[in-house]
Amino acid sequence: MAASNTIVGTINFITLLLSIPIIGAGIWLANEPDNSCVKILQWPLIILGISISVVALLGFVGGCWRITWLLIVYLVAMFILIVLFACLVVLIYLITNKGAGHPAPGRTYLEHDLDDFSGWLRRKVASPYKWNRIRACLNSTDMCSELNQRYRIAQDFFNARLTSIQYGCCMPPAECGYTYINPTYWLTPNNTAASMDCLQWSNDQMQLCFHCDSCKAGLLANLTKEWRSVDIILLITLVVLICVYLIGFCCALRKSKPGDGDTSPRRNKENT
Repeated sequence: MAASNTIVGTINFITLLLSIPIIGAGIWLANEPDNSCVKILQWPLIILGISISVVALLGFVGGCWRITWLLIVYLVAMFILIVLFACLVVLIYLITNKGAGHPAPGRTYLEHDLDDFSGWLRRKVASPYKWNRIRACLNSTDMCSELNQRYRIAQDFFNARLTSIQYGCCMPPAECGYTYINPTYWLTPNNTAASMDCLQWSNDQMQLCFHCDSCKAGLLANLTKEWRSVDIILLITLVVLICVYLIGFCCALRKSKPGDGDTSPRRNKENT
């Protein structure tokens, strides 16, 4: 029976470990400037990871001390969490399978349009109230000001690997034909009617292109890229968690049945 207790303890310890990448993914997203301003995915991940760790502890206690009702709570709660986890993984995949972008004229990077992304993501930045809050948050970061310190020469800037949100928010779209002075200061061409974003651009360091649709698209492109990376980690974690749960389910059924070899603390106390 000691070996059986060890198996139950090991299974739930592994489950506890599996909650770490889930919580870690949420914390990582919370510390990324774009995700910290939008606040969509990080807290569901953190709450899900904490819930899995708590339920794993319940399974450990119920398995080692043969508390049948606690094992039932563990099995039902973990099943529900796995279903929610799977739904979250699928949802992330569905809303991030678009947004490939298109080559910018005369540039080495990709530009993005709002139409490149799923309707669910577009709605997150469509409301003026929501976007004003997000824009103020993005503007408070140093993602644009750091470009002036890092790139002094135009060629270095155009060859740099910037983030999509920096391309969209910190500089005018390439189609506008602005002349480069520094990463966040551009000379206005004679004709800026290529798109509404060309008119929205301002050399005011507090405005830049934060009112542009290209900024919204750049934000969504950044979110999509980061969420895809997180989704791969979550998918691997989900597969392992399902395997561990199935093993734990079988062990829990065996542990919940009293046998002649019962040496749990409660049984020993009754025998004495």
